[in-house]
Amino acid sequence: MTLFQAIILGIIQGFSEFLPISSSGHLALTAWLFGLNEGDLFFVVTIHIGTLVPVFIFYRKDILQLIRKPFQKMTYLLIVATLPAVVIALLFEDHIDAAFTAMGFLSVGFAITAVVLLLTDKIKNSNKKSQDISYVDALLVGIAQGAAVFPGISRSGSTIVAALARGIKREDAARFSFLMSIPAILGAMVLQISHIFRGNIALYQLDFVNLGAGFVAAMLSGYLAIQLMLNIVKKAKLRYFACYMFFIAAFTGAMVILL
Repeated sequence: MTLFQAIILGIIQGFSEFLPISSSGHLALTAWLFGLNEGDLFFVVTIHIGTLVPVFIFYRKDILQLIRKPFQKMTYLLIVATLPAVVIALLFEDHIDAAFTAMGFLSVGFAITAVVLLLTDKIKNSNKKSQDISYVDALLVGIAQGAAVFPGISRSGSTIVAALARGIKREDAARFSFLMSIPAILGAMVLQISHIFRGNIALYQLDFVNLGAGFVAAMLSGYLAIQLMLNIVKKAKLRYFACYMFFIAAFTGAMVILL
């Protein structure tokens, strides 16, 4: 991997993590085009960590409150919302790994995201705030996040749509979705660290210059993406991303057929 590729991947990760276009799908597609090998998987997780920084910046008050008072409702809601993704990842680990290398499945995942986004703006806004979120709400939003472990299906898009469908106010739906990204990304990091200890990824394979460049690129682009996404969710403009997702689904499908 070149330094240029590392920066490009970081930028793609930063924007696609918070915009409803599937970071896993775009990284899988870009990795396929760049010809990344298994050692580069740790790089992918590192740039995921880079996108956590803007979450900490935007929601520092919420996070500090969770740290100071860990035994509170929001903590339990986040746990409930995280469990479905953990269960799905454990049960379908082999299928998920295979999906990341199957460009045909990736095209389907992009198309699913496009359809979901088309439905989003038809959902009327509600006044249910963060403190009104129920455990059933958290579980259903968590199931939506669980579906997004497959590449091409947007985590942010799926969770925000699910939250809106449960009547959660748009700003609070985005807030809950972004807070949910913290345990999801940290879980992915732990999984990749386990690969190192199992010998699947050797430390000598890691290029720390590329890791640093990708981390910074993901952090900066992620910060811009959160700002953009918050404005888009408020204005109910997610349908525009659906057009892009249909395009990228068609592009990926064409790549599979032609190559």
